[in-house]
Amino acid sequence: MSSAPILQSPLVAETQTFPVLTTAQIDRLRPLAEQRTVNCGDILYRPGEVGVSLYILLSAHVEVVQPDMSGERYFATFQPGMFTGESAMIAGQKMIVLARVTTAGEVLEIRPDALRTIVARDGELAELFLRAFMLRRLSLIRKQLGNVALIGFRHSADSMRLREFLGRNGHPYTFVDLDTDSSAQDLLDRLYIRIEEVPIVICNGETVLRNPSTMEMAKCLGLNQGIDQSLLRDLIVVGAGPAGLAAAVYGASEGLDVLVVETHAPGGQAGTSSRIENYLGFPMGISGQELAANAKVQALKFGARMAVAHSVTELRCRRTPYELVLDDGSLLFARSVVIATGARYNKPAVAGIDRFAGNGVHYGATYLEAQLCEDEDVVVVGGGNSAGQAAVFLAQTARKVYMLVRGPDMASTMSRYLIQRILNNPAIELHCNTELTELAGSTHLEEARWREKVTQTTSCFHIHHVFIMAGASPNTAWLGDCVALDEKGFVLTGPDLPLADASNADRRWPLSRPPQRLESSLPGIFVVGDVRAGSIKRVASAVGEGANAVSLVHRFLAEC
Repeated sequence: MSSAPILQSPLVAETQTFPVLTTAQIDRLRPLAEQRTVNCGDILYRPGEVGVSLYILLSAHVEVVQPDMSGERYFATFQPGMFTGESAMIAGQKMIVLARVTTAGEVLEIRPDALRTIVARDGELAELFLRAFMLRRLSLIRKQLGNVALIGFRHSADSMRLREFLGRNGHPYTFVDLDTDSSAQDLLDRLYIRIEEVPIVICNGETVLRNPSTMEMAKCLGLNQGIDQSLLRDLIVVGAGPAGLAAAVYGASEGLDVLVVETHAPGGQAGTSSRIENYLGFPMGISGQELAANAKVQALKFGARMAVAHSVTELRCRRTPYELVLDDGSLLFARSVVIATGARYNKPAVAGIDRFAGNGVHYGATYLEAQLCEDEDVVVVGGGNSAGQAAVFLAQTARKVYMLVRGPDMASTMSRYLIQRILNNPAIELHCNTELTELAGSTHLEEARWREKVTQTTSCFHIHHVFIMAGASPNTAWLGDCVALDEKGFVLTGPDLPLADASNADRRWPLSRPPQRLESSLPGIFVVGDVRAGSIKRVASAVGEGANAVSLVHRFLAEC
């Protein structure tokens, strides 16, 4: 009895994650590949290796596993017609899984340079490869099949800091909660780790880090592997929010040598948004983290490089090329710079707020925070779109969301669709003309108090989580006196520059031509997104500015 062949559907996630190439597609790849024979037991690549090849299986079979301290955890089996690899390959980072031949046969080996050529020139194969790589990374994250184990406490500021860093950078990890896993204490005892040294990070199954900084963890995991800091770059983008990522995508796609430097993770402030619903082309909305992850892959696809967990602490602007000093003291060199450092939420003057930072007080609402708030009462402070998005998102899992708005309403600061959702959601209790006044608790946040300004009525509730999304200040301290700022610290650009101001002689425009629209008071230093004076605080506007800045960079470089 015979049966009809099972056809692969592009609508099935498993098919997109592990696609089978057609004969025609494989033939297109042959000129850039080397055919070789592999034997049962051969290791194609191991965790920690960089610059590995992509393998197309002609007749061999391969299994992919994640080694850990107790053995191996299975991920997938690849059969003839399939190809190996995941997003670490495009990013130039360390591999986190092991690929082993289980049935001998023939493979096509495509080395990293050839893969980049294929991705740049063949649209169909580029889409197929990149989509599969991203879906495989998401599957690794979902199954917690990473090369890092994080041992900590659920309600710990440092544990939350490291979990957020790993999550927003799309790095799979296993979290062991010491509050619920008693066997983890035995592991700490075997490693001679004191409780005050928690959280503990075990990366690559061998290196133990005691409460590391994000920079130390990024170094251990090889997130910045292979970035040559001695190169003179055409463009360095400082900040990987929507504006900075757009500049990286357009700059790299147009042939510029681009490096992006990001303090925390791609996405910036927008990366903490649970769902952006008014961004063109996404009628069902998209999370800020998903948007940032897609943009990062686009930038890497075109050849941009990205350094995370690094801050630029100083811009040396007295001569060209410009020099940027990193937090570890090393230097970067750039012919042009795009400043996209954005703005940070202001910390209100509330009693107790410093004690609970990361341990009850949050400045972003992602799925990680939502899990902590399940069936609990929470507070959201702010009246802008970010606060509205957070309130609506958290209301899906929280028992009640108290939304505190300092002004009399939200009409001038929030999109109408968000206002309607807040007013129509029975889980959200809106309090206008209201300010948070005090936070209290012992080891973690237990109580929040606020005051209604008109009636002077004070309310006090049992609260474990408060989300602060009110007001913003620009991240410009690292610029020193290099560029002109407005009275609030935002960077002035183009026609807003005080070109004839005698009191600012050191920052007077030095060229005969006028500054370009997004250009600062220094030629070749461009400013995009929320850090720019007069910018429109919307994701679409930031993306547009990042793209426009690249055309202005080209004009500047043509003058040099």
